[in-house]
Order: sequence, then structure tokens, then C-alpha cells
Amino acid sequence: MQATQQKANQNNLLEKVFKLSEHGTNVKTEIIAGITTFMTMAYILAVNSNMLAEAGMDAGAVFVATALSATISCFVMAFLSNYPIALAPGMGLNAFFAYTVVLQMGYTWQMALLGVFIEGVLFIILTVTSLREQIINCIPKDLKNAVTAGVGLFIASVGMTNAGIINTANGTLALSSLHDPLVVLSVVGLGIAGILVCRNVRGALLLSILLTSAIGMLTGIVTLPTKIVSLNVPSLAPTFMQAFSVPLEKIFSLDMVIVVFTFLFMDLFDSVGFLVGVAAKGNLIDENGKIPKAKQAMLADAIGTTVGAVLGTSTVTCFMESSAGISEGGKTGLTAFTVGVLFVLSLFLAPLFIAIPSQATGAVLIIVGVMMASCFKGIDFEDYTNAIPAFLTFILMPLTNSVADGIIFGIVSYTLLKLVTNKKEDINISLIVLSLIFICRFVFLK
Repeated sequence: MQATQQKANQNNLLEKVFKLSEHGTNVKTEIIAGITTFMTMAYILAVNSNMLAEAGMDAGAVFVATALSATISCFVMAFLSNYPIALAPGMGLNAFFAYTVVLQMGYTWQMALLGVFIEGVLFIILTVTSLREQIINCIPKDLKNAVTAGVGLFIASVGMTNAGIINTANGTLALSSLHDPLVVLSVVGLGIAGILVCRNVRGALLLSILLTSAIGMLTGIVTLPTKIVSLNVPSLAPTFMQAFSVPLEKIFSLDMVIVVFTFLFMDLFDSVGFLVGVAAKGNLIDENGKIPKAKQAMLADAIGTTVGAVLGTSTVTCFMESSAGISEGGKTGLTAFTVGVLFVLSLFLAPLFIAIPSQATGAVLIIVGVMMASCFKGIDFEDYTNAIPAFLTFILMPLTNSVADGIIFGIVSYTLLKLVTNKKEDINISLIVLSLIFICRFVFLK
């Protein structure tokens, strides 16, 4: 009786905080959605630590910094915006950190971390002053639909690559051989996910991940974890506060300006693209084409980026895999809160989470891409001044492996086509300014 009362009190608290009934959801649905999102993005724990280790950082410390920065940013998202959007150090941005800023441009990883910290602080200022929100709101409806569809194609391409269905060896794209057991497992996982979704099975995507993982482990295709729980959490000391060890003369230098600007530019339009795409999938965009709590949502990634740099990891951003949880019915911040809790637990359950094969999560990402592709219907293909920019937006995202590049080409082409066809009523001063900035960026920066 006491346990029943305690559970009722907990549910009442969650109802009060996250307004579950108002959003037509419940605790069970939100938790399942959170678990699903986490399972599809847990790969970042291993990938991020390995990638930044190539830049000379301690892999164990980065692993902890990744988990903690994701937890903090997910909690901020949950309580500030009440959106079911999860955050963590972003793919692409971490590659830029390691391979471009450190290994190619030759800066130390400490200087790169300081650049991320300054970028985060600037993002907080830009968010509080509503500038980032204005950028989102100035994007036309056709381009927003194209961004969502493009993110869907991007997610699907990532899923196919991670699953091994597409072979990217030698810089070319080709279907992998079905003689490879891992590829067969991916196809089986895709079949399981597709059947469960078509049959409207509750928790279909999460169930697909678990079933595919189990099949892989039972058949010996995927290695079983030797242990599930590990209390030996790596030390955060090798990366904690190292951003502030940069010499003063390096901080006030042209080099730092270049590092900060490039991080700021990339993250701004990656985060805008993912937020718009995920928000559309979750029906978070109102009848005026605006995201009601865009400022709060963007403040979460700005705070996450700043805190992450202090802890010792690359830029934190909204994760496209949040769409997987939304597809499972996640509608409130309880989904994001659940993801944050699981990132804390991952510090002790790392062997288990790392054992989940990419073949299982990749299949789910492909299905999520299918779901997001429905936004193609909202694009006006009859008017070529809308169709051409929309096409460039959604096709360039997977082809360039960059959400930001798709948005940039979409906005510039949209503005130019509207101007030369004398449809000036379809554009505003914000779009013109953004287009000029983008053009200058390509002219003056490599």
C-alpha cells in the first residue's frame, strides 16, 4: 500500500513538472521514448572519446566529460523548455575539433577547448538576446520542411553507414556484400524495425534495438560483454579546466578569433538545422511556423557547450536521434530527463551500452529517416523559387555530410531566386543579411 502511494506521489510530481496529461502522454511512454533516444545515441560515448583521443586528449576523461555534459544539457532542456530533445557532444563538430583544428590547423587541444568555451558563452549571449531565435523564425516554411526532410535523409544515411549497409571504403558509396554477417544482421534489424513499426507495436524502435542486439550476440556475430557493471569510472582530471591553461597571449590573438569563429559558424547552423528538424517531427512548430520555446531549447545547448568545454569535450548540440524517441511517443521534457539519467548510469554501465551494435541502432535511424521524409509533402514544388532552394537544402545535407551546408545553400539560393524573379514579398531583411554573411564566408574563408 505504501509503495503504491509512493508511486502515485512520484507520478503526480512528474505530472506537475512536465504537464504530461496536457501533452497527451504518460510516464511510461516518456520513459520508453527516453530509453529509445538514449540507445540510438549512446554510441557517442565511445566514438567521442576515441575521436578526441586522436587529438591527444585522455580517452577516459573525455568519456566522463561526454556523459556529464550530455546529462547536464538534457536536464536543462527538460526543465527549461519541456521538450523531448536530447543533447550531447555532436558528431561532425567533434571531428572538426580533432581533425581540423588540432591535427590540421596545428592548435593544441587545450586551445580548441577554450575556443569551444568562448563559443558557448557567445551562444548564451546570442540566445538571451533572441538573435538565434530570430534566425530560426526568418527561415521560410518551405525551407523548414526541406530542413526536416534533409535531416531525415542525413539520419538515414548515417544509419545505413553505421549499419554497414552502405560501404564508404575508398571514398565511394556502394552497397555492402550480403555475405558479411554484420550486414545480414543490419538487414534483419531493419526488417524487424519495419515490421514492428508497420504493426504499430508500442515501443517498436526500442524493441527492435534489443531484439537485433540479442540476435547478434546469440549467433556470435556481436561480442557479448564480459561484464555489465564497472565501478571504475575514469578520472576527469586530465581534461577538467584545461581550457583555461592556454597562455594569455594565445587567448588574445588572431588564431583564437579564427578558432572561435569557425566553431561558432558551424555550430550555429548545425544546431538550428537539428532543432528545426526534430521540432517538426515532434509537432513543436506552431501554426505560424515558429518554435514556441526555441530560446529555451537553444539555451540548453549553449549551456551544455560551455559546461562541456570546462569538463573537457567538444561542442554540445541537439541530437538528431531525438527523433527516435519522439517517434515512440515522447512529447515532454521527461523524455530528455530520462536520457540525462541514463547518461549518468552509463558511467557505471559502459560495457553494456558499448556492446549494443551499430547494426541495431543503424536500422532504427533508417526508419526514423523514413518518418521524417513525410515533410517533403509540405514543400511547394510547383513554384521553382521554392522548389530549387528546398531541393538544394535536403539533397546537400547527406551528400556533404553537413546540415549547415544544406541550410546555407538553401537560404542563399532562396534569397537570390526571390530577388531576381521580383518576389520580394517572400523574403525579409534577415534572409538578405544571412545570405550576404554566407557568401562572404565562402569568399574569404577556405
